[in-house]
Amino acid sequence: MKLTSKGRYAVMALVDLARFDNINPVSLRDISLRQGISLDYLEQIFSKLKKDQIVKSIRGTQGGYVLSKKPNEIKLTNIFHAVDEKVKTVQCKKDSKKGCNGKATKCVTHNLWDELENHINSFFDKKSLEDLLKSNTENRI
Repeated sequence: MKLTSKGRYAVMALVDLARFDNINPVSLRDISLRQGISLDYLEQIFSKLKKDQIVKSIRGTQGGYVLSKKPNEIKLTNIFHAVDEKVKTVQCKKDSKKGCNGKATKCVTHNLWDELENHINSFFDKKSLEDLLKSNTENRI
């Protein structure tokens, strides 16, 4: 199981945004410089985040992005969903009669990987941007 850079960068960028948006809207250029993420890539990510109403854009010379909700209301699963990130540990579809290995039955370890996927998704559903902000602040002390 591996998250793509899109999912990881979306979370990084939103934590960065959450740290600074209580002052002014945050430009993608600033996030790009602080986090080392390509500006073009951030524009693609934020387009999806805006479409899913996780962020909103503010126009003008002091424009940029702000969070649409409070950091404690934005769960990691919301972010992953917005950028089309899927956390999967098995190749097969959950409801499919066909197994992971293309045969008529599921592989012998299917239930193990399926249970792990449930734990991972539950973990991400419990974690919010606020949790990441707090842990980031605690690490800097």
